[in-house]
Amino acid sequence: MSDRSRIAVDAMGGDEGLAVMLAGVARARRDFDDISFLLVGDEEAIRAGLANHPNLSQHSEIVHAPDVIAGDEKPSQAIRRARTTSMGIAIDCVKQGRAAAAVSAGNTGALMSMAKLSLRTMPGIDRPALAALLPTLGDNDVVVLDLGANTECDARNLVQFAVMGAAYARTTLDLSAPRVALLNIGSEDQKGTGEIRDAAQQLRDATHLPMRFAGFVEGDRLSRGEHDVIVCDGFSGNIALKTAEGTARFVADLLKRAFRSSVRSKLGFLISRPATELLRDHLDPNNHNGAVFLGLNGLVVKSHGSANERGVATAIGNAAKMVKADLTRRIIEDLGNFEAKAAA
Repeated sequence: MSDRSRIAVDAMGGDEGLAVMLAGVARARRDFDDISFLLVGDEEAIRAGLANHPNLSQHSEIVHAPDVIAGDEKPSQAIRRARTTSMGIAIDCVKQGRAAAAVSAGNTGALMSMAKLSLRTMPGIDRPALAALLPTLGDNDVVVLDLGANTECDARNLVQFAVMGAAYARTTLDLSAPRVALLNIGSEDQKGTGEIRDAAQQLRDATHLPMRFAGFVEGDRLSRGEHDVIVCDGFSGNIALKTAEGTARFVADLLKRAFRSSVRSKLGFLISRPATELLRDHLDPNNHNGAVFLGLNGLVVKSHGSANERGVATAIGNAAKMVKADLTRRIIEDLGNFEAKAAA
């Protein structure tokens, strides 16, 4: 297979260990049978693990990496060991053209730093952004960015994030003209900082791009399904993400406690079990796993460290969709069209 259909996987990253990573890769291979893999990590351990996945062995190549980045390792320390670690070598495979994307469930800060240093930002992009899909009450998930790569952003950064997020939504959610909104403290035009209002005006004028600017959105509307892309600085985005995840866990734990409180509650649980199972499945982060660093000269996807087999497969599936759609090229084209119109 060509390098354009190959994904490099940091097999040693993640909290659940090599066995779960390989099971997730095998599951992704069943869903995307035209994708092959570079499995990066301890060669002996990977080879032994592949004995449980004979079909995966036929479509994978092992790339030995003697070291692993620890979950609590500082990015500055991790960068110095990039050439010998499974994470660093997986990213380098993208840089060298051996793979079209890299996927890791390892240390987020280290992955971000290594990816930025190795791949660099694409022409016309000032800063890369971390984007992820969050569940909604609508027909599809919502793309939210930035989720922590940039704590402070000016209007130009926010506009670039919007262009990249819209291209990502067209690719992953199969939308022709995604609805884009800026996260703000109110929906009125006069609300928010000068940077946010300036970015909003630029996006209103960008009617030639394949997206629809829908104005401002407040935090309590993130999951309503009214927008396809929500743009913010990394500080606000990371807080919004952690709040949403915490709220999902709170609701799940509250339901468990309520259903265990009495015999009548237990009976009620049995009756409502189909609905609670649907809720749990909808909120399960493994079904929405795989954040991507947009704006780099190559695709790097971050999987949850605690992802199970299904979560790992979801992250790899997102990477496969972006590879097939040539997301990097789409972003460059959209940004070029925006800059050309702005200059005119």
